[in-house]
Amino acid sequence: MKLALIGYGKMGHAIEKIALGRGHEIVCKIDADNMNDFDSEAFRSADVAIEFTTPDTAYGNCLRAFSQGVRVVSGTTGWINRLPEIKRMCDEGRATLFYSSNYSIGVNVLFAVNKYLAKIMNHLPEYNVDMTEIHHIHKLDHPSGTAITLAEGIIENIDRKDKWSEDSDADNVVKIAYERKGEVPGTHIINYTSAVDKITISHEAFNREGLALGAVMAAEWLNGKQGFFGMDDMLNFSAIR
Repeated sequence: MKLALIGYGKMGHAIEKIALGRGHEIVCKIDADNMNDFDSEAFRSADVAIEFTTPDTAYGNCLRAFSQGVRVVSGTTGWINRLPEIKRMCDEGRATLFYSSNYSIGVNVLFAVNKYLAKIMNHLPEYNVDMTEIHHIHKLDHPSGTAITLAEGIIENIDRKDKWSEDSDADNVVKIAYERKGEVPGTHIINYTSAVDKITISHEAFNREGLALGAVMAAEWLNGKQGFFGMDDMLNFSAIR
């Protein structure tokens, strides 16, 4: 498969290594200093582009890729307010996007477990839920997209919770604490605490390779498809819920 990389930082390099190891060809690498390559024949030849950039540039990057007829796998977080616009484009047959706040297979298992546990805890109001996410000092957005996805999974399934916040301790809020330190790839912790005990589920990434592998697997799965997709579609977790 022919892949283009949009964003050639640490994640871009990790994705390139995984993709080449799985027999794919990197036909174009776009970063801040060669944005005109979106208009190149090399970019147009890509079956799928994998985009890991910044919250401020992700939306425009996707639009430029779509204008060249190239499908996109995006892992940039912090711009989910623009996703409904792209979903409409996908529904109209004008674009194809695979989006996830986290491409780690393990994190997506955590997403599924998180929703299932929240359904159980909906009937146990003596437990309050809070979250902590920890990432490297270079991560620009907070809370992480993964933490927001986890919080939304809780809110969908616990009637007494209807919003998340980094600041509020109100009874209807899922509080998300965040830390930025060192080169931590990513840790997410969900706690249910009562007066007598605590239940904790968590995921700790050891490196970026799990994210890179998941992104390449998503590109492989997306090739030849049209529409708006996510990890639930690829992993088919809905079949076992």
